Amino acid sequence: MTTSTRRVPRPAGAAPRPAGAVRRASAVGLALAACVAVSPATASAAAPDRDRPASTTGHGVGKNDGKGLDRYYRQHLAWGSCATGPDDTMGQELDKAGVQCADVTVPLDYADPGGRTITVAMSRLKATDTRHRIGAILLNNGGPGGTAVESPPQIREAMKGVGARYDIVGFDPRFVGRSTPLDCSWPTGMFFRSAGPDRAGFDRQVAFQKDLADKCRATNASVLPYVTTRNTARDMDVIRGALGERKISYLGYSYGTYLGTVYSQMFPGRHDRMVLDGAIAPDDYGPRLMRDALGENEQALADWADWAAARDDAYHFGRTRAQVLALVDRVAEAAARHPLTVGTGSETFRLDDSHIPLLLFTTLSDDTDATRSDLGEVVSVLSEAAKGNSTRLSPGFAEMLRYVLTGDGSQTGSVQAAILCGDRAVPRDPESYWRDIEAARAAHPLFGPMTESILPCAFWDRPREEPTRVRHDAPALIVAATGDPRTTYRSTLKLHGQLPSSKLVTLEGANRHALYGEYGNACVDDQVNRYLATGELPATDRTCAKRTGRVRQG
Repeated sequence: MTTSTRRVPRPAGAAPRPAGAVRRASAVGLALAACVAVSPATASAAAPDRDRPASTTGHGVGKNDGKGLDRYYRQHLAWGSCATGPDDTMGQELDKAGVQCADVTVPLDYADPGGRTITVAMSRLKATDTRHRIGAILLNNGGPGGTAVESPPQIREAMKGVGARYDIVGFDPRFVGRSTPLDCSWPTGMFFRSAGPDRAGFDRQVAFQKDLADKCRATNASVLPYVTTRNTARDMDVIRGALGERKISYLGYSYGTYLGTVYSQMFPGRHDRMVLDGAIAPDDYGPRLMRDALGENEQALADWADWAAARDDAYHFGRTRAQVLALVDRVAEAAARHPLTVGTGSETFRLDDSHIPLLLFTTLSDDTDATRSDLGEVVSVLSEAAKGNSTRLSPGFAEMLRYVLTGDGSQTGSVQAAILCGDRAVPRDPESYWRDIEAARAAHPLFGPMTESILPCAFWDRPREEPTRVRHDAPALIVAATGDPRTTYRSTLKLHGQLPSSKLVTLEGANRHALYGEYGNACVDDQVNRYLATGELPATDRTCAKRTGRVRQG
């Protein structure tokens, strides 16, 4: 579920980096995904797709079929400093970059607009080339549960010259980051775990996941039904209206591609230019998304093993892929026999067989040398622990472990679970998960017991709305890498087929989740920026080479 050191958090899919900044948005990296654009006058401004369209005037913020939403669409946004106090380093940096922040008020329940309200935090870096201003572009970095208030300066840098023509707007979705919070008092930052090698480990996971769900229900039962992607899409349309925009452009990574697709389906005709990076088809989105990416992650691990083998003088893991992977297996087997102790002094942690696959998985969403060296550190520390040796942890690795094992003051994991569980129902019988684990174990002994394991969603109240389906065409530029280990290229192709007007930019041969402005591929970045500048999609799909940046027609 997913996030760069440049943008915290990285797009969904890019997990916490042991030797760098910990991505708070999501643990394992989800990323998600939207077909004849229609007139803005036919766009629904309120709840389900079946609702009657809103009447619109001016900027599309007029009456809303008597649903009482006008006051939200017409609210005044009090833009001001982003710094919330002397210790708010991020806010101070945004202020220095010329970003302003505001809160937008939205209803908790769009079916009851006169009831309880919550706030959604926003940031805006205004266009400087006002003569050629295109409009506002809204950002989502993925997760679910990822923030984007911090992102406008980095996105303007990625947009190069065209960035000056946009108001770049970041927002923290409902209950995320600086928006009205959701705190389930979880004792962990990530709820994903492996069931391990036996039934006893699975039974422990059933108890663990049920306890997490019970904690959320005990503390936030009145809120949980409204922590959903469809409600976030409704919030996005309120943001559009409050900004005074008839249409809004959008850049979404990973889960943000699903959010963008949902918006395009609920409010057809209300988006302008839409970029979906690391895209997923709506049918593939859900709490058990990782099941579909087993092969991609195993390939990414094998490619990393090749990388490590070529650097055996530094790592001493082995000189062949097979030797390196055998070392990883020995570490997992050692953790199954007894927990591994890593770190020293106050930074000491115990890791059992439920944690090891997750720690490996989180560093497989990026094939750059920096992230591969992060995984090298993880394996090196775990290998020494398996031998009974203690190893001092880098600050980044210690920070990641604090987050994974204790939450370290963050409630990102519970928000991510609330969104996933609120969006799509999963099987409720624990035995069905055990059967799936046993079926996957032979072919996928390392990752299968994790991707098939039970989640808190098995104990969650059922979603109040049906999942969003693609019923409208929507022009969009879709970006993807063939070896994406979070949102698979297969799913990207499915979304591309569901949106006949879309065009696809493919990066060949990369095990990478989230590309634009992040990966440093000039071909991908130029294709996106050309579209953002002109509003014209490529005449045909494009394919970019990983290393040379060359482009050819797809």
